[in-house]
Amino acid sequence: MTVHVPLPADSELPDSVRERLATLPPLNVFRMMANAPASFGPLIDFAGSVLFQSEFDAREREIAILRVARTTRSEYEWKQHVVVATNLGVTNEEIAAIAEPQPGKALDETGKLLCRVADEISLDVRLSDEALAAVLARYGRRQTTELILCVSYFNMVSRFLESTRTQFESTNVLAESLNA
Repeated sequence: MTVHVPLPADSELPDSVRERLATLPPLNVFRMMANAPASFGPLIDFAGSVLFQSEFDAREREIAILRVARTTRSEYEWKQHVVVATNLGVTNEEIAAIAEPQPGKALDETGKLLCRVADEISLDVRLSDEALAAVLARYGRRQTTELILCVSYFNMVSRFLESTRTQFESTNVLAESLNA
């Protein structure tokens, strides 16, 4: 038996957390976060700001998130975001290139830059001056900041998922909800 942090039952959660959880897709990442009731709402709000309120291009965001998942070896994050990325037009060839140790030919210069940003933040914590200059030139101040926040947030999520050993859902909830 593999050790893991158990997911909480609804009966174990404060009413406010249980009610908020009921408004979200039934993903184990959210239920696992509910084990920390004081952090649950702020984490969900932050995720919403990164995913739905940012000016940063959603397709490019998913390339960066997939690279974080690959670099941090987060299977759960990878599996969920392959679904999202595909839904946003990231091709199977691009996804395969993102998974390579060095991003492959299927990625354009922007894709390679996004992978570089994800790698440097994930592995080195700090972007190199060259990478930071490149993203500032490409995206400007606001979107550069949003990209860095996104990559940093998903680094935290990947570490959370892997350390708690969050299990995959029995069905592909995200694919079902996006294709409904």
